Amino acid sequence: MRILITGGAGFLGSHLADRMLAEGHSVVAMDNLITGSTDNIAHLAGRPDFRFVKHDVSNYIFIDGPIDAVMHFASPASPIDYLKFPIQTLKVGALGTHNALGVAKAKGARFLLASTSEIYGDPLVHPQTEDYAGNVSTTGPRGVYDEAKRFAEAMVMAYHRAHGVDTRIVRIFNTFGERMRLDDGRVVPNFVGQALRKEPLTVYGDGAQTRSFCYVSDLVDGIFRLLMLTPGDDSSNPVNIGNPTEMSILEFAQVVNELTGNPAGIIYRRQDRIAGDPQTRQPDITRARNLLGWEPRVALRDGLDRTIRYFASRV
Repeated sequence: MRILITGGAGFLGSHLADRMLAEGHSVVAMDNLITGSTDNIAHLAGRPDFRFVKHDVSNYIFIDGPIDAVMHFASPASPIDYLKFPIQTLKVGALGTHNALGVAKAKGARFLLASTSEIYGDPLVHPQTEDYAGNVSTTGPRGVYDEAKRFAEAMVMAYHRAHGVDTRIVRIFNTFGERMRLDDGRVVPNFVGQALRKEPLTVYGDGAQTRSFCYVSDLVDGIFRLLMLTPGDDSSNPVNIGNPTEMSILEFAQVVNELTGNPAGIIYRRQDRIAGDPQTRQPDITRARNLLGWEPRVALRDGLDRTIRYFASRV
């Protein structure tokens, strides 16, 4: 297969490119580099089965030759990024998804959308199943990302129903691993960066808010299985991919300090809980288990060990 990956120079996009190439496919990675980096794909330069195109997918996409699959991963994905680029985030969710779907329709290609657990907002149902409609603020600061992804899902389903495009939607829960940016504002790089600098880890609120952390190779495996799934009545419906093992942010901070040998401890900024920050986040992965035969295999501490070694070379 020849696969177009939008956001192909990003954290997840670059790992997907590696996996697709390892499976014998060829990859066209497209990215405008506002949050991605060519450092993430430098090891692929010069390969005949890999091509990088610098382009903003919110503008019309032209790709010569056949395309068998489009994987739409272009979007700022961390709060610090989508709050810095709110208009671009909305545009890539709307116009970018429209343009990427246009490529899939024109080429007769399969289409996979990278959606997010953020479409559930601050959930009132726990754990979150794919049929939960969410509890999301359209006007809050995080709405630019949440609503961009919700609109993107609606557009994907419209192309599936109206044009018969073979579509897939993956709802990605918290994922970590090599190639994350230290300054991207998410909890893993924040904590690991502070720990490696021997600084106290900053916990906002009381640390009781929960997350579930999936190592990147597990996530990529789930996405690969979803892309390759034989088309059927259920293949177009959203699928949660994430680790169902839930832990509090405080517990996670303690694990990071333990693994890094950081003696500085933890400081609380109880008055500074981030607006709209979900109190709970845990995927129900029953559909992924039944449909894909998938569940995460990498233990949190093993994945963190690898991630810490990666960040240690960059602090």
